[in-house]
Amino acid sequence: MPRNRVSAVLGSSVPRPRPQPFPSRSRSTLRRRAVVGVLVLLSLVLITISFRAGSGGAVHRVEGAGATVLRPFEVAAERVARPFRDGYGYFASLVHVKRENSRLKQQVNDLRQKELLGQSALEQNRVLRSQLKFIDSPRFPVDYTPVNTRIISWASEFVQQVVIAAGSDSGIKQDTPIVTNYGLVGRVTDVTGSAAQVTLLTDENSAVPALDQTTSANGLVRHGQGQGSLVLDFVRKEANVKEGDVIVTAGTQSKQYPSLFPGGIPIGVVTHVGQSDTALYKQIQIDPYVDFSALDAVTALITNKRTPKGP
Repeated sequence: MPRNRVSAVLGSSVPRPRPQPFPSRSRSTLRRRAVVGVLVLLSLVLITISFRAGSGGAVHRVEGAGATVLRPFEVAAERVARPFRDGYGYFASLVHVKRENSRLKQQVNDLRQKELLGQSALEQNRVLRSQLKFIDSPRFPVDYTPVNTRIISWASEFVQQVVIAAGSDSGIKQDTPIVTNYGLVGRVTDVTGSAAQVTLLTDENSAVPALDQTTSANGLVRHGQGQGSLVLDFVRKEANVKEGDVIVTAGTQSKQYPSLFPGGIPIGVVTHVGQSDTALYKQIQIDPYVDFSALDAVTALITNKRTPKGP
């Protein structure tokens, strides 16, 4: 009996619900357009009412409530956007700092160059002022006209010559003496219109008649063994030359053979005096007054004497 009941139940037909048809695509499009239109119209109405109602209307209360509701979303958006905004600001600041750093470096270099030029001009002014004092002093030789100029090419360890920025256009000639306010520098050995080559006193081919200012012992100043050293050669043994004596140019000792250098120009001070039983002359070392490694401004001595004409 139970089996028949089950069979009857299974065999009976159970009614099923009919599937609802899906809305058509055109109907959905019309609905979306209708919603957008309503929202736009509502927005225009709210804006119009807001302007007319002023700050105390109901619309403003609705706006305030909406702002309160949207505030958490604004805070969240702010927190999300802040790292990106900070990163952009960091890189923008970094680019600006690099440009500013380059500009400041260039400005520092320009100021440094101006400072060096100013220091060089100040030192040159000081040297030229000392040269003027020397020209006005009683030590300056008579019958000579000074031409102050500067060194434009310096001596080296192997070439004891310099070039000055004055030549024949300024009255400089071959063998013109070159001095500073400290003492004798050398003589002109080559000249052009705007420049002249000066062979220094320390050159191996230089030789200047000189004397001891204290004892008047005569000799010949020439280059020594070391760089920049000088010796007073051909001084007889009986001459009483001592350490500390000042050596100056001898000047013209003979009218027949005039000296290239005026007398009384300081050369240096005696630092050592020696002699041997077999040598004919004393060995006298001199420390020059002029620092030949730091020459800057010099004075050319233009003679005012007329060269005697031959018969």
